[in-house]
Formats: sequence, C-alpha cells, structure tokens
Amino acid sequence: MNTSQVCITIAIVVYLLFVLGVGVYFSKKNNNVGDFYLGGRKLGPFVTAMSAEASDMSSWLLMGLPGVAYLTGIADAAWTAIGLALGTYINWLIVAKRIRTYSHHIDAITIPDFFSKRYHDDKNILNAIAAVIIILFFIPYTASGFAACGKLFGSLFGVDYFWAMVISAIVIVGYTTLGGFLAASTTDLIQSIVMSIALIVVLGFGINAAGGWSAVVDNASALPGYLNLSQTYDPASGSASPYGLLSKCSMLAWGLGYFGMPHILLRFMAIEDKEKLKLSRRIATIWVLISLAVAITIGVVGYGMTQAGAVEYLDGSNAETIIVRIAGLISQHGALAALVAGVILAGILAATMSTSDSQLLAASSSVSQNIFRDFLKINMSEKKSMLTARCTVIAISVIAVLFASNPDSSVFEIVSFAWAGFGATFGPVMLCALFWKRSNKQGAIAGMVIGAVMIFVWKYAVKPLGGAFGIYELLPAFLVALAVNIIVSLLTTPPEKEVGQEYEAYALEMRK
Repeated sequence: MNTSQVCITIAIVVYLLFVLGVGVYFSKKNNNVGDFYLGGRKLGPFVTAMSAEASDMSSWLLMGLPGVAYLTGIADAAWTAIGLALGTYINWLIVAKRIRTYSHHIDAITIPDFFSKRYHDDKNILNAIAAVIIILFFIPYTASGFAACGKLFGSLFGVDYFWAMVISAIVIVGYTTLGGFLAASTTDLIQSIVMSIALIVVLGFGINAAGGWSAVVDNASALPGYLNLSQTYDPASGSASPYGLLSKCSMLAWGLGYFGMPHILLRFMAIEDKEKLKLSRRIATIWVLISLAVAITIGVVGYGMTQAGAVEYLDGSNAETIIVRIAGLISQHGALAALVAGVILAGILAATMSTSDSQLLAASSSVSQNIFRDFLKINMSEKKSMLTARCTVIAISVIAVLFASNPDSSVFEIVSFAWAGFGATFGPVMLCALFWKRSNKQGAIAGMVIGAVMIFVWKYAVKPLGGAFGIYELLPAFLVALAVNIIVSLLTTPPEKEVGQEYEAYALEMRK
C-alpha cells in the first residue's frame, strides 16, 4: 500500500471503530425491546430530522444518483430528486405528528404493530403480512448498501468485491445488534454530517479538476439533451431522447414512497416531543434539498472531469463509483489530502450504514416481535426477545450479502425496486389509517397484498411492454392499492365501535 492508501485506510478504520464504540455504549441503555426498537421515544428534534434523512438517502445519494446524472444527464436524476424533496416535506407535514400521536395512543412500537392495533386485528393477520413484506423488501434494500460498500473498496484498493462487502456488513451488524435503535439513530446523525462534508469537498475539488464551472457547463452542453429536463442523453447512440410527461410523473412518484418507509416512519414514532416536529421538518427538508442538488451536480461535474482527462470514462454501473474516483484523485495530493479522501469515503460508508442499520432493525422487529410473539404467540422473556432480534439481524444480513454477490448489480436499480415495494404496500394503508375513520381491517389487508403483488406484476410483466407501460412501478401499484383499500373498506363491515372511539380520541388530540 502506498502512503495515500495508508492514510485513507486509517481514516476509514477510525470511523468504523467509532461507530462500533457507539453501539457498545448504547448496548447498556437497552433495558427492553421498546428501547431496542424505538429508543424509548426519546429522540430530540435535530436527531430525529437528521437520522430520518440519513437513513432515507442511503448509498444511492453518493453513488446511485451521481451515477445516473453522469451517464444520462440531469432529467432522470432531477425529476427523481424533485419527487423525493416533495415527498420528504409532505411526509413530515401530514404524517409525522399523526403517527407519533396515534402510535403513542395505542402503544405501538413497530409499523406492523401499529397496523394491527389500529384495526384491532386480534388474530394479528395484518401484523404477519406487514412483517413478511418488510423482510421481503428490506433484504434487497440492505443488499444495495452492502453492494455499495463492495464497489467502494473494490475500486479503491483493488480488493475482492465479495470480501469487501462481507467486512462492511460485519461492522454494520456489529453496532446495530449491540446498540439497537439509539445506536442507529445517533450514528445516523453523525453519518449525515460526514455525508455533507463529503459532498461539499468532492464538488469543490471536482469543479477545479474539470477546469472550472464554465468548462463543466460547456462539456455538458455539448451532449444532446444532457442539461435538459425534457430530454435525456443516450450514451449508446450519443443522441437525445424525449423525456415526456409520463416519464416525469413516473420519477415524481418516488415521493409517494415516503408514506410507506418503515425506517423513516419509526423516527416519527420515536420523537420525544411531537410539538418540535415542525423544527425537525425544516431541518430535514433543507438538508434533503441541498444534498440532492449537490449529488446531481457531482454527476455532471464528473463527466466534465472525464472530458478534462482527470477521470476515465465510466460506463454502466461503474458510473456509480464517480465519487470514489474523485476521492482517489484527492488522495494523491499529500497525506492530509489523503485523510480528507478517507473522510469522503467514510461518507459513502456512512450513507450505506445509516440506511442498513435502520432496515435491519425494522426487519428484526418484524420477526421477533410481529411474527414470533404476536402472530405465532410464542412467549419470550425480554432477554430472549432481544436475542431473537439480534439473531434475525445476522440472518437477514447473510441473505442480503448473497443477494448482492454480483458486482455488476446497480445500487440505484436495487433501491428503486425496494422503495416501490414499501411505498405501494404500506403507503396507502398508512394514509387510510391516519386520515380515514371508516377504513377497516379488510381494506388494509387487501390493499397491502394487492400493492405487493402489483409491484412484481408491473415490473416483470407489464413494464417490459414499454411505451406508456414503461413507467416506474410505484405509481400504478400505489394507486391500485389505495383504490382497493377504499373499495374493500366500503364494501365490508364498518370498523368496530372501539376502533372508531380510538380514532376519535386520536383525532381530538390532533386538534389540540
């Protein structure tokens, strides 16, 4: 290893040891499963905001999104970012306070638990279905994070992709199984700061290496449709392709996913003072707007660096390593610069870890709490329940590693599928549960199942037909699931009197 690689390694190792230390520290504060899964509802407004958005953005912010912009221009990436920014704000505005209030009112500590208690599902059918869906879609989502780590170390040090991925997974599993929700949330806050530093440093260096901002714009403008929101650049043919209204709506639909993201909704449930959610909303929205804009710009700057000869042309999924390549260039300017590069690369790890830890927690709670204890009625002590949760984290991680074993897998594509899955299955049910007194258990079950089925049907059977059918699967699946939820609720027996009374009590509290 040369000097720059040694410095980078030192920075990354120090960072990894630090997050493991956070896990050890918070392991002593988990007295029961409520602490392990929800941190005792003690999160402050700043931690809530930053941990929610750090767990949201994942590795695709520093790899997937810049990679898309690098290859095809700003249209795909920008419309996706606009949808995400709108979804972030609306989710904080209309869902955060409601789910914090309602979940506290019925003493729910997980999303499946909330659905089950909201509709008085004594047989815990909703609980089990929701838990299975969480496991089903979190495995590929977690896999995307592990894949990002494998690409990071593989392209940086030339080490084997698979083993780089395994080592990263071990660290993430380590502090998550030790510290639970509080460890995940605290490290997410730190990781969001590291991610921000990485984005700013990479952008500044990249512009300079590309020959200045005017050179970046000139190079991008030379490609047909590259800087156009109504066209997209096709690298295969070197020509522009139209980016119509249907494509824009398809990408804006990413925003619908927020209503069903378990790892984000859990942050809303965990805040200590619901009256401070307004402050959290402002912090979260500003951070998301800035980070998304910078990530897209880095992709465009990366192409300018290629034209300037600073970086070789990256095709296919290799485009997702553009920030890694820029960090490698930074590391060649002395020991201090190499340490800075190490921090940047730690930022990619941070983006990955901040999402993976939250996903693993949500998935483990689905098995130990929602399936074993609630659905199968297996009585477990607090100690055994936490042991089961930790074993589940390890098991899901192993499956995710196997799922992401292909080094050519695209982080952006994997995340988009999992995002659609949660958005279509949980989003409509959550909105009906929070805003509609007449919604019932039958409607919730039907909507959840249809949403999951539609994701697979549209992606693998309908979308390949192309044309108008080539839209992002989240949009049609969300709309169909919402319609089914409403129709089935209206055609079946109204909710029990006690369910209505609980809803009225929650609605009254919301009006205070």
